[in-house]
Amino acid sequence: MSDPTLPETMAEIFARHRGQEGPMLPILHSVMEAFGHIPEGVVPLIAEELNLGRAEVHGVISFYHDFRKEPAGHHLLKICRAEACQAVGANALTERVLSKLGIGWGETTPDGRITVEPVYCLGLCACGPAAMVGNRVIGRADEAKIEEALA
Repeated sequence: MSDPTLPETMAEIFARHRGQEGPMLPILHSVMEAFGHIPEGVVPLIAEELNLGRAEVHGVISFYHDFRKEPAGHHLLKICRAEACQAVGANALTERVLSKLGIGWGETTPDGRITVEPVYCLGLCACGPAAMVGNRVIGRADEAKIEEALA
């Protein structure tokens, strides 16, 4: 546990969710909110708190795309990978964006500025390809619109 605030923060999170039915997902969301990712050191703490195996906690973390094991870049860029967006050029757009940034899916630029993640529907199927930067959704996304949102 390299973060000295981890035990205290986790104790506060556990106290907030104690007594809830099915508390693992709310706990994990609180961890993401507190740290920006799921530090490896919290897995045994959550397992012990919930009387579960570490593998079960790890399985939940790895199943859901929104839980990150590493901090994201300053800007989080999500590009839709659903069929409707693929049909209108999302794959080509993604290849150009990733190539320009010099990274792959789930990676962060060396300067820590941008992390690119796949998402499987932003609800803009009629306006694809769709992307999202932070909380800003971009319909009919192209490189220029994405660059503008990242600026």
